[in-house]
Amino acid sequence: MSKEAGNILVVDDDADVLLAAGIVLKKQFQSVVTEAAPDRLHTLLAQQNFDVILLDMNYSSGMTSGQEGIRWLRTIQELSPDAKVIMMTAYGGVELAVQAIREGATDFIIKPWENSKLVATVSSTLRYSRSDREVKELKTRQRSLHQFLGGESGRIIGESASIRQVLADIEKVARTDANVLILGENGTGKEMIAREIHRRSLRSDQAFINVDLGAIAESLFESELFGHRKGAFTDAREDRAGRFEIASGGTLFLDEIGNLSLRMQAKLLGALQDMIITRVGSDKPIKVDIRLICATNMPLHEMILQQQFRQDLLYRINTVEIRIPPLRERHGDMPVLAQHFAGVYSRKYNKRDIRLHPDTLRKLADYHWPGNIREFQHAMERAVIMSNHATLLPGDFLLSQAESQTETLQELNLDILEKQAIEKAIARHQGNLSQAARELGLGRTTLYRKMRRHGI
Repeated sequence: MSKEAGNILVVDDDADVLLAAGIVLKKQFQSVVTEAAPDRLHTLLAQQNFDVILLDMNYSSGMTSGQEGIRWLRTIQELSPDAKVIMMTAYGGVELAVQAIREGATDFIIKPWENSKLVATVSSTLRYSRSDREVKELKTRQRSLHQFLGGESGRIIGESASIRQVLADIEKVARTDANVLILGENGTGKEMIAREIHRRSLRSDQAFINVDLGAIAESLFESELFGHRKGAFTDAREDRAGRFEIASGGTLFLDEIGNLSLRMQAKLLGALQDMIITRVGSDKPIKVDIRLICATNMPLHEMILQQQFRQDLLYRINTVEIRIPPLRERHGDMPVLAQHFAGVYSRKYNKRDIRLHPDTLRKLADYHWPGNIREFQHAMERAVIMSNHATLLPGDFLLSQAESQTETLQELNLDILEKQAIEKAIARHQGNLSQAARELGLGRTTLYRKMRRHGI
């Protein structure tokens, strides 16, 4: 049997205890160090990092109060704050155990121990140490990223009235902990808006955790969001923190929330009501502190009427609702966006500053942009890469060719014709799906199904 990775330190003035602990633990763990003199902790902790430290609570002859152990526990916390400490004593008691835990100990074991109990306690604490370290590393990387991006301005590009309204909404809501629901078509930049809210929030130095709910299988939903204990199911080979735990203190962004089944919606609602989660395979509740932002391109208000989305969950997630306008409603932003992306890709591909011909801007403004900002960005990148001159001309974009192909396909391809009809009806009725469905001669359920199929 392979040994579990981890550095274990046992500190006890009883040579027999050290011998017994060493024999038992070295069979299970890769590195086990034993030490009789607690005053050598300074040297040992300076030489290497220990994941788990088993610390005796009494060292002087006749001492049974455990205060020596408490004092050395404080020393360990100063020298190695990431180490997890298990207190050991032959004079156990509830009050002493409670004091040790309050002082920062992770667990408590009474001598003489059962070998299986000792191994289980150390193994559990080691997994907790590993999980805690991963969470701290993630949050450190996140803080570094925020610091790196902190001086970057104009990440949300645009001067149109609709974008100014979005920015005003962000300014109002960012420094609160209100739950936010972001609505918008695919490619409109919902994640970027969520990140901007986090960047301006009081949690900006903590983690921003993005979860694509549309990519999580229903069978793994609870494990991914709430975590699991080792052995909870076939592939659960170790304890794992879920996204709620990892995001605690920061922001949790749940993208594509409209894709959740009713069963998953119920599980999510239960966690959001009290901000308490329980790992799969555990009965221990864990309190979390998150700022929740959700996003979807689905018509949640209409879905409630069809009993496809829970009304109580919608009330929980949309304290503030922000709608991101599609690019076709942002004609005034086209020149600003075009110049921005031209500059970005000129620098990326080491080209001289590229400008756009006025005819090019008119062509870009006239195009429907079904893929929104994402499609526009890709089109600009391709044009910059393929262009051999300093000014981008209409011919550098394949939009006219794509439009002529669409016109031909309209006569032959019913799927494309159907998608265009749905998009036009929705735009004509300003997103009112009931009216759009009525004009199309469809029931609302049929319209939702067709929208999903066409990615609208």
